[in-house]
Amino acid sequence: MQLNTITHQTIALAGIAQAAALVQQLASKGSADAVALEASLASVLKIDTDSVIDVYGSLSGIKLGLEQLDIQMTGYKIANPEQARYSASLVFLENQLSGRKDLLKTIHTGVLKAQAQSEHFGVVHENTIANLGELYQSTISTMQPRIMVNGDPSFLSRADIANKIRACLLAGIRSAILWRQCGGTRWKFLFFRKKIQAELQILLQQV
Repeated sequence: MQLNTITHQTIALAGIAQAAALVQQLASKGSADAVALEASLASVLKIDTDSVIDVYGSLSGIKLGLEQLDIQMTGYKIANPEQARYSASLVFLENQLSGRKDLLKTIHTGVLKAQAQSEHFGVVHENTIANLGELYQSTISTMQPRIMVNGDPSFLSRADIANKIRACLLAGIRSAILWRQCGGTRWKFLFFRKKIQAELQILLQQV
């Protein structure tokens, strides 16, 4: 399978955008789009797959991300600066992570444990989410700069919400890895903007 295509790069970017949107929803409302949340969390557990879209289950699993990415890329002003900051931070941290074999090994081991948990409890069970959240905290969260999440303190102080936010950030890292594996780079994002926007319209029509 050819990974380096504009379609695959756009899907991976939508995965990053979806993770950022879920983090914002959880931090500000205490809840998030259920379909998108399950698809994003499940993507962390998809280590070996033959299809880029299979990482998210289907295009419908990445619908929120496609919509948010489309909004962000339309017009000259950034529609949602907070989501854009989360997305940019995830890409930056993933780039740093690629050189940290120790953390990558820890993450791989933690994901295998979460896979076993999800088979027993389910992907969105609190035990699986707590494990993914702790995995993010013990690895990605130790790198600089740490992603500072803004939101309602009453939600951010809840352990279950905090775990979901961290698990979604881990999902964002997963999508950033996929973006790089598909040939995504900062300059491609800047110079292929119109191609990505056109591809978004095609993908949104298929959802």
